[in-house]
Amino acid sequence: MNSLTDLRAVVDVVIGVDTHVHTHSAAAVDTATGGVLGEITVDATTEGYTELVEFANNHATLRAWAIEGTGGHGAGLSRHLLEMSEIVIELDRPKRAARRNGAKSDPLDAIRAAREAMARPQLGTPRSGGERQALSVLLAARRSAINASTEAQLQVFSLVIAAPEPIRARFRGQKLAAMLNTAANLRVHSSWDVEPASTVVALRSLARRAHALLKEAREHQKAIVTIIRGWRPELLEEFGVGPIVAATVLCAWSHPGRIHSEAAFAMLGGVAPIPANSGQVTTRYRLNRYGDRQLNRACTPWSRSGSSTSQPPATTLPVAPPKERRAERSSAASPATSPATSTACSKTGSQLLDEA
Repeated sequence: MNSLTDLRAVVDVVIGVDTHVHTHSAAAVDTATGGVLGEITVDATTEGYTELVEFANNHATLRAWAIEGTGGHGAGLSRHLLEMSEIVIELDRPKRAARRNGAKSDPLDAIRAAREAMARPQLGTPRSGGERQALSVLLAARRSAINASTEAQLQVFSLVIAAPEPIRARFRGQKLAAMLNTAANLRVHSSWDVEPASTVVALRSLARRAHALLKEAREHQKAIVTIIRGWRPELLEEFGVGPIVAATVLCAWSHPGRIHSEAAFAMLGGVAPIPANSGQVTTRYRLNRYGDRQLNRACTPWSRSGSSTSQPPATTLPVAPPKERRAERSSAASPATSPATSTACSKTGSQLLDEA
């Protein structure tokens, strides 16, 4: 599907689907005329998916499905259609500006989805299940555990600062990790007033919660490593790539052929330098803030570790005059968005995964 440039050359009808939690709205659009052949709204259940396929059978045999949210609300429908060997195209949600300039309804969004699929120069297939989906759910669970543990640790730190002096004295001079151990082992004395007793109970509860969440995160990471070693172990051999970075890249890449070029991988990860030329300045770039932000976070340490080892460190660096330094900063990209650095992750990631 990624090699197609025009749906009108292979199908007669494109069925756009606007997905929601409980219902899906679909519209069949003729690829020759762009006219709407029919509309339907079904429940987001197996019976609804079957009804949707019967609706498609009444309009065309050569058809393609343009579905919004194939990894979210449309995941069940996408799996159902792929099991029936249907052509499924992955679409993003419409931009707010496009919706604001016109009427908004579920059938209209379904029509927009079908027409957008016909206008796209490159068509993307839904992300695969199996190992990729397993990594995705484990990453989500680990990320939630890490965030909750971090919040609990910050709360421990804040409570220690405001705690009564006899309790605060036990934490004086300790780092955060040692503070958590101390707080987890606190005991309440029967002679204490309500304030110190409540503070100790809160500190102990938060510290034990932080420890439990960190243990949970480590268990998720072990499961992630097991899946990667059984699926794409060569990715872990890359310098600067750990299990979390590898899992994030695999979740974005999904399967061979989904990302059609290194440039597409760089744009997906938000590491492609965007030209910001003005007048005679032709070497200026700006930061790309679009794309998969989790993939962007994974690419940043990967690209920096690759660029830092590509050239030996210089013993002395020439210092440019102040005016030249200001000119360099104004016309050059930051290290994370420069062409040389941004291609480190995209080239290695796309070629390594597609050629393996």
